[in-house]
Amino acid sequence: MSDAASALDDFIEPARPAQRASRQATVRWGSRIVTLGGGAPVRVQSMTNTDTVDAIETAIQVKELAVAGSEMVRITVNTPEAAAAVPHIREQLDRMGVDVPLVGDFHYNGHRLLTDFPACAEALSKYRINPGNVGKGDKGDRQFAQMIEIAARHDKAVRIGVNWGSLDQELLARMMDENGRRAEPFEPQQIMYRAIVTSAIESARRAVELGLNPDNIILSCKMSAVQDLVTVYRALARRCDHALHLGLTEAGMGTKGTVASATALALLLQDGIGDTIRVSLTPQPGEARTQEVVVALEILQSLGLRSFNPSVTACPGCGRTTSTTFQEMAKSIDDYLRAQMPVWRARYPGVEKMKVAVMGCIVNGPGESKHADIGISLPGNGEAPAAPVFIDGEKALTLRGERIAEEFQALVENYIEKRYGTATRSEGQPA
Repeated sequence: MSDAASALDDFIEPARPAQRASRQATVRWGSRIVTLGGGAPVRVQSMTNTDTVDAIETAIQVKELAVAGSEMVRITVNTPEAAAAVPHIREQLDRMGVDVPLVGDFHYNGHRLLTDFPACAEALSKYRINPGNVGKGDKGDRQFAQMIEIAARHDKAVRIGVNWGSLDQELLARMMDENGRRAEPFEPQQIMYRAIVTSAIESARRAVELGLNPDNIILSCKMSAVQDLVTVYRALARRCDHALHLGLTEAGMGTKGTVASATALALLLQDGIGDTIRVSLTPQPGEARTQEVVVALEILQSLGLRSFNPSVTACPGCGRTTSTTFQEMAKSIDDYLRAQMPVWRARYPGVEKMKVAVMGCIVNGPGESKHADIGISLPGNGEAPAAPVFIDGEKALTLRGERIAEEFQALVENYIEKRYGTATRSEGQPA
């Protein structure tokens, strides 16, 4: 027997994301409680790009992001007018039945805004504080303390978010000077890494000394390059047990931003690092802000960490499938399932784990369709004009004619009702 064959006798352990032991933080609004870390699911966060002063427009975008799947939404609070608008945004959301927690993003003047606008401090569920942008020296220490004391008084969660683009320059300069006195100095990039991690951990330690519950602290150390982000977060995860927020800052737009974010976050999440994530995409002209949420959900679902929408398996196409029918059907089914999920999530528990296959020819079509909960194998070039449908691994029927797409969608709807509607009815709720 060859070495390769004998190696097959060894047990092959399936790849699974690791689990990092971290504190559990809690973000609240009304009856809505979102837990972060401590074994809770990895949460998705997003941020508005509206002018916060426009309470109506901001509330509408917050709702859109929440409906898309964002479990927390961050808003800019940068002026007295923006701080004054925050309670009105919260009121608008409550009227619309949107109980998603709001996160206030503070830089430079957060200490004044939280002090001068107590209703803003109360309406927010979480504060984001950047240690590099709270002031310098003793003044910075006082302003940081002022924000933390308000958070502690209101029992609010705080994300201490260090960004490499706004790193505390005094800290960096001090560490560079110390490094210069070493017999064997580290490379400047190493000092930058150390400064970023040190800023986050020292700020968290100071917040606890000021009275903030350590369980209310989330840390982040955002970078704009994949390898830098992975390096810094691995170091941070080894040095603290706080919940960690992941995100590649200034990821960019389109394919570049999506691929870079997915690569960085997947590497860390597979290591068990990360309790909340945001995909910081620059929207392309005309693109919905919700695209960043869609990408974040897909990252978590692709890693098997969470399920949000039924998955649609479809082949890429080749010379056997010059027809675009299977591509159009796959997109139609995928769009339909996503559009229905806000209603189906409550009506059909478990439907988000359903697998659908829309395949283009006989090579992999029947096999993939059998492995899905429900799948269809469309005819490729030169194949008989018939499309077998497989349900729960068994061939159920064959579709023919001009209305295959509509008939398959109806079969999917019936399958969902029969399989997932039963659980709802058994609990005494309407199907």
